[in-house]
Amino acid sequence: MHAKDILIDGYGRIREEVHAVVDGLPADQLNARPSSDANSIAWLIWHLTRVQDDHLADAFDLDQVWLTQDWEKRFGLDLHARETGYGHTPAKVAKVRVDSGDLLTGYHDAVYEQSVRALGKVAAADLGRIVDERWDPPVTLGVRLVSVLSDDLQHVGQAAYVRGLLQSAEA
Repeated sequence: MHAKDILIDGYGRIREEVHAVVDGLPADQLNARPSSDANSIAWLIWHLTRVQDDHLADAFDLDQVWLTQDWEKRFGLDLHARETGYGHTPAKVAKVRVDSGDLLTGYHDAVYEQSVRALGKVAAADLGRIVDERWDPPVTLGVRLVSVLSDDLQHVGQAAYVRGLLQSAEA
């Protein structure tokens, strides 16, 4: 098995979990926040997808799906087009609202498809390529891909936890 196959599998697991968390939830549950300073499922899924879209597009010198496939317009958020959710205040978190889970999973699926196409071309030697010199030490492609994978898995786990909280409150 090659490193790219492991990465593709990892990103596929994120996709599976995104669908598992979102599928079947009405808009009010997707947008619900357990407290005024907590994140909603909609925000968590939007954020993890934006980070994957932004960071992998940058690492592979691609255009962001958010901008090129009109997802920014479809979401219609009152946020700057390049925002990913990093450092969002509770007020900004509240701006990320959706009418259906299909919007979240549709965007995630589009980002996943671009990610898999890019990952499918990765050779082992590529993983050492520097993709971000703003850090000390500079970030390699391999570190960036694992970092996004880790962050996304954490956020989808948080979304699953919020789903469980909401569903247990209804019972």
